[in-house]
Amino acid sequence: MKIRFEGVGKTFAVRGGRTFTALDGVDLDVREGEFLTLVGPSGCGKSTLLDLLAGLTEPTAGRILLDGAPVDGPGLDRGVVFQQYALLPWRTALGNIEFGLEAKAVPRRERAERARHHLDLVGLSGFGDRYPHELSGGMRQRVAIARSLAFDPEVLLMDEPFAALDAQTRESLQEELLRIWEKTGKTIVFITHGIDEAVYLGQRVAVMTSRPGRIKQVVGVSFDSREGDLRADPAFGEYRHTIWSLLRAETAPAAVEEVASVG
Repeated sequence: MKIRFEGVGKTFAVRGGRTFTALDGVDLDVREGEFLTLVGPSGCGKSTLLDLLAGLTEPTAGRILLDGAPVDGPGLDRGVVFQQYALLPWRTALGNIEFGLEAKAVPRRERAERARHHLDLVGLSGFGDRYPHELSGGMRQRVAIARSLAFDPEVLLMDEPFAALDAQTRESLQEELLRIWEKTGKTIVFITHGIDEAVYLGQRVAVMTSRPGRIKQVVGVSFDSREGDLRADPAFGEYRHTIWSLLRAETAPAAVEEVASVG
């Protein structure tokens, strides 16, 4: 198993000496080369779970294993793509992609070659000398993906990377990401609020409960063919309804808790 969450919990200290429980008893396995999508009610701890896997924070209970070894901090074996592009504005597209390679002490000529290769991989050949402010939102996110892939991580972690994009650009990048995944065979964990996006991208969809977040159910997704308009496939609608039903049962408790906390 590539990734394993074993009884993972996370609490935070809040004012008044109290604690806030974001995650509780999360158990989840991710297979080598799998594209797993993760959905759940707002505030259920999806991003917290990804931060734990990235090593940006530590669990207060349980453990996370990557290739059988505990995750104890950030590492170049994991690439992270956030909703915000987080590009360096003073570097060109190629320069941003080379940034992670510099951390691995890759020689200059090889860095340039790998950066160009990954710029081509995300469909931005010819835009290497452009600065972030000269690129559209979709292009900037492609550069962010290329930067994460260029240093060849074991796992690609994506936290709602297309949420801020318009619908047409989002669907285009979904198709591009699937193409890249099929070509590279990377293990991908992808967080989204969108049920359609989760079904379209994921081989499996992990559905989380309302806070404190747990894994409610993992839904396997399989289509006879991905040719044509996948969203028009009756099976797509069935998967969507299944996941919607699982989430609907969680949104009411989450809303009640939010109102109570405000009151």
